[in-house]
Amino acid sequence: MFSPLPRPLSILAKGLGLGLVLGLFVGQSAAWAERGPRANYLLRCSGCHGQDGTGLVKAGIPPFPNFVAPLIADDEGRTYVMHVPGVVASGLTDSEIASVMNYVSDTWGTGDKAAHFTVEEVTERRARPVPDIVTYRRAIVKRLGKEGIELAEYPWP
Repeated sequence: MFSPLPRPLSILAKGLGLGLVLGLFVGQSAAWAERGPRANYLLRCSGCHGQDGTGLVKAGIPPFPNFVAPLIADDEGRTYVMHVPGVVASGLTDSEIASVMNYVSDTWGTGDKAAHFTVEEVTERRARPVPDIVTYRRAIVKRLGKEGIELAEYPWP
């Protein structure tokens, strides 16, 4: 007949089991991240922008389709995308950010390889001070709007 483990051993076994599960999850996340920009997009960006890039306008998460291309074609827009909260807090290296942004460009932008980000550009643009990202974006939208370029809604105050 099976006898249960004494309570201290039972707690230890449960802890080891949880540790094993967490370790597998962390290991799996690391393995996914090594698979490339699509995996990093899915792990780091799709929680807000969705797997299909549609975002959630009501929550202030703009969609990528039809709207990301004008931003990455614009000098200030390129700086802006390097300072959005999801990029700043992603924990990705500059190289990984360049790869993810190029994935976004290829998937929902024009796919123009000339518009791809380099690691050096990401490093330089991330070093530029952008004290208020909402004000910065609004200025870009206003300027591009005067040029007849429409960007996604952005309902932040």
